[in-house]
Amino acid sequence: MSSYPTSGANGTHPTPQSPPTTKGSGKPDTSIDPLSAALASAQARYTVANPNSLEAHTLACQDFPGGNTRTVLHSSPFPITFVRGEGCELISLDGEKYVDFLGEYTAGIYGHSNPAIAAAVSEAMKNGWNYGGPNTYERELAKKVTKRFSPSGIELVRFTNSGTEANTMALAAALAYTGRKKILAFKNGYHGGTLYFPLTSKDVNTNLPHEFILAPYNDISGTQAVLNSLPKDSLAAIIVELVQGSGGSIPGDEEFLRFLDTESKKLDALLVVDEVMTSRLSYHGLSSGLGLTPDLITLGKWVGGGMTFGAFGGRKEIMSMFDPRDGVLAHSGTFNNNIVTMAAGCTGIDIYNQAQVKRLNALGDTLRLGLQAIFSKYQINQEQPPPFKPCPQKNELESPFTGTQSSTTSPDNAVTVESLALSESTTPRSKTLKGGMWVSGYGSMMNIHFSGESQQSLQGLFWHHMLEEGIYLAQRGFVALNIEMDESHMEKFLKATEGFVGTYAAALGR
Repeated sequence: MSSYPTSGANGTHPTPQSPPTTKGSGKPDTSIDPLSAALASAQARYTVANPNSLEAHTLACQDFPGGNTRTVLHSSPFPITFVRGEGCELISLDGEKYVDFLGEYTAGIYGHSNPAIAAAVSEAMKNGWNYGGPNTYERELAKKVTKRFSPSGIELVRFTNSGTEANTMALAAALAYTGRKKILAFKNGYHGGTLYFPLTSKDVNTNLPHEFILAPYNDISGTQAVLNSLPKDSLAAIIVELVQGSGGSIPGDEEFLRFLDTESKKLDALLVVDEVMTSRLSYHGLSSGLGLTPDLITLGKWVGGGMTFGAFGGRKEIMSMFDPRDGVLAHSGTFNNNIVTMAAGCTGIDIYNQAQVKRLNALGDTLRLGLQAIFSKYQINQEQPPPFKPCPQKNELESPFTGTQSSTTSPDNAVTVESLALSESTTPRSKTLKGGMWVSGYGSMMNIHFSGESQQSLQGLFWHHMLEEGIYLAQRGFVALNIEMDESHMEKFLKATEGFVGTYAAALGR
């Protein structure tokens, strides 16, 4: 039974209101956002319902900046603190139970208490840990990874502790192998905490100091213009996500991805495909599923059994640069082969077999189509704004960026990281921007988006509404399913979403 307080007739969610403007208060400005009052009301109910999480956050602020050690987990007005996970459910410090639709941003594909993984880790740790030398688990996992992902191009592999590390090492390999300096990446892309390229950025960031050149995602002519502008023999690598995960679950157009595959070979540059998230979407990796032939692939998240993990692999002649017997590159990492991850990965990779991949993607399709049916039933505007123009407004959503998109940019407007980071538009939102709600994604991962003058309030209201219905997802609308879920969980999500749409239909372009 939820302890969330209710308001409105019969304890239902409140009808949107428009109180006086609250400029300078830290709340949304009602002069441009008529739903800010409803969001403030939702935040107030949230605060009342989660006093223990509020106290935990307040105490955490004494030792962490902002009470936070992982930016993406911050949420407004404060995050929920969890104390337990069972199956596909999470239990908060305040005793609330939620169905977990976030799935640890794709890493939690096994749910929270898979007995086979728990047993594998327990058994491995009986023999101690921190060996300071090779162990049998790492060799077993390497064999399973190369066998499974060889159709996507992994002939040799090395392990890391995260997807960020994996992409860092893959790019280092590309620079060394080609002897070149420039790296083509894409606007709205995310390859880790030191490799992200949001649509709006600041002049201070944590990115690695490589010579990044940015091009528009899913835009062949725009990307071709960028490639044509580069000096001859200067491009070392093209790095790309097959679905821009942190950028809003935006699937790559197959023709666009094949274009990158072809162009990289023409330019003698390496194609680095970031499959940290998307490797879950096809049994042999999505690269293989789409018929791509990358030179290097990066993995992470679920492949380590839900533990800290990353990997990079690819063609033998490239990966052999890391051979400690005669290679030119070193790659260290105290916990690259840690017993816990290696044991969990060996078991987990077998659990997430071909049948499970197919089943989970089918559940994702059911959910996505169901959402679209609800939007159609209520005549909600589902028009997806032309992608990749920075959203100028500030918002309450989590960092590093929201993945929301607005109107279009010029396709050949290529920029460097430096120029992207030097300015952030402060143009006010147009009050005439049509509201809408839409879903993007591929298989078992997706994102629910909003558009219009109340875009950010609607995103926040949706998150609070779903929490009150016992559903946990990212505040920015990101969803990643896990294998503990079934049709009943999809029905729960759809029912809760329909309740939200019914309440806010007028603001959603009906």
